[in-house]
Amino acid sequence: MNKFSIGCAVLLGVTGLLTGPGIAQQEVKQEAKSTSGHAMVAPVTQQQLNAADKSATNFLLTNGNYAQTRFHPARQIDRDNVKNLHVAWIFQTDVKESLETSPIVVDGVMYVTTSFSHVYALDAKTGAQLWHYNHKMGLVTTYCCGPNNRGVQVLGDLVYLATLDAKLVALNAKTGDVVWKTDIADPELGYSETMAPTVIKDKVLIGTNGGEYGIRGFVKAYDAKTGKLLWTFNTVPENSVGVWATKDATGRDMHRNIQAEKDQLAKTGDPYQKLGGGVWQNPAVDLATNRIYFVVGNPSPDLDGSNRPGDNLYTDSLVSLDLDTGKYVCHFQYIAHDLWDLDAVSPAVLVNVKGKDGKTIPGVIHAGKTGHIYVHDRKDCSLIRFSEAMVPQENMWVLPTKEGARMLPGANGGVEWSPIATDPGQGLAYAINLHQPMTYQVENSPYPNGKLWLGGAFKAIPGEAQAGNITAVDYNTGKIKWQVKTPEPMIGGILATAGGLVFTGEGNGKFAAYNSSNGKELWNFRAGAGVNAPPSSYMVGGKQYIVVGAGGNTQVDFHRGNNIIAFSLN
Repeated sequence: MNKFSIGCAVLLGVTGLLTGPGIAQQEVKQEAKSTSGHAMVAPVTQQQLNAADKSATNFLLTNGNYAQTRFHPARQIDRDNVKNLHVAWIFQTDVKESLETSPIVVDGVMYVTTSFSHVYALDAKTGAQLWHYNHKMGLVTTYCCGPNNRGVQVLGDLVYLATLDAKLVALNAKTGDVVWKTDIADPELGYSETMAPTVIKDKVLIGTNGGEYGIRGFVKAYDAKTGKLLWTFNTVPENSVGVWATKDATGRDMHRNIQAEKDQLAKTGDPYQKLGGGVWQNPAVDLATNRIYFVVGNPSPDLDGSNRPGDNLYTDSLVSLDLDTGKYVCHFQYIAHDLWDLDAVSPAVLVNVKGKDGKTIPGVIHAGKTGHIYVHDRKDCSLIRFSEAMVPQENMWVLPTKEGARMLPGANGGVEWSPIATDPGQGLAYAINLHQPMTYQVENSPYPNGKLWLGGAFKAIPGEAQAGNITAVDYNTGKIKWQVKTPEPMIGGILATAGGLVFTGEGNGKFAAYNSSNGKELWNFRAGAGVNAPPSSYMVGGKQYIVVGAGGNTQVDFHRGNNIIAFSLN
């Protein structure tokens, strides 16, 4: 497999990269916590979390705030002085494997995670380790796409972690000791966890991975104090058929044979129990309306739709729920009956947008693997507009064949799981994209009882150039304002700051700052391993820091490392 082969590596039949048996065996250790000092941190209040977007000192939630905007209000580092940015400290984790953590910072204490569900508490000023939690985990073989963990959240004096073997753990924020632990789902059935929890109103919200394994996806809410399950929303309803949509969100024909699907439905019934629908990233929380918004991943099996008739609700959809009850409010499906693994994975973001009548309304935006940014009315999830395509598109919705049919974008996107950033003052959304030409090959296969279930393969095309880009989109018009091409596919995340900057990294180790208005590169650093994690920012002692993980990525096979790197001006 070459450097840029398809992510979720087993999609090409190379199970080692996905399950990582050799690495996993090395990482199976006793559940333990090593302490070199206590984290002297005050309890985090719900009021602090609610106002996270106004705090330049901390970085309290995975994407900066409940709206998921990834816009940090600190402006000490700006366009004029960013050229003077240098390494303040480097911390090396014990795990040298795909690093996708989004560092959380609370009053000078940083919490980061690694693959295989390790958690570190660090001194955010020096990088010194305060404690290390090592989750006890058996040999897990059902995860996609790499053994990643995207971070923790803190509320009160607890740190919340979702583990690769589908457990939810609450740790003491000062010591790293386990306070409680509960099972989210059974990993033997194909479930796993790589996302960071969201904590809101004494609830811990968590989705699930496993859309490639014939699971039934969900979002669950647990009591933050006890770990008791409060509610479950199944991302695939008992009636998953839908409206027999023939066109995608952009109005393009998807070439469905509706009659054949109806005949299959009459023969086999609704396959909702094994239809996939994982949730990869944090929900956005609208504090004013008490609603959450999230996107749902692909149906199972990924490429073979012959045994899953109907629209396969709510896969490939934006969904909104009532926070207190988990009851359905609205949804919008981007791709019905998806046969190309172009699912919705990058987190939904809450911003005010211009509606169809030009008036400003509460909106929600999502960057898709199709290469479009979709703009919705927050009230009813309806689509207002979609952006110009950020990546090449070709033969859209050609049906997969036994021999393999070529279509762009490839199954990695567009925008993969990578969270976007926004700058509400400029009305811009910043996305990082992959361009990986692929063929889609279909093969009928029965349900494999919690094992990998793709219904074929999607493969990178030898000899065809792969690349990436950083794109700024005006979400009030759908027009691309600027775009920077990169030599390799982009996966990881991006951060915007009030200093007029955006920060993001590449798989070749480059981490860079760009002018948020025009995309001009202003500074860069070579990290030595792939920078494929979302950056964060915070302040300690009156000094602003930018921090990012440099550990590479399993999905696109970028060079591995184990560094957490913080930068400052002096």
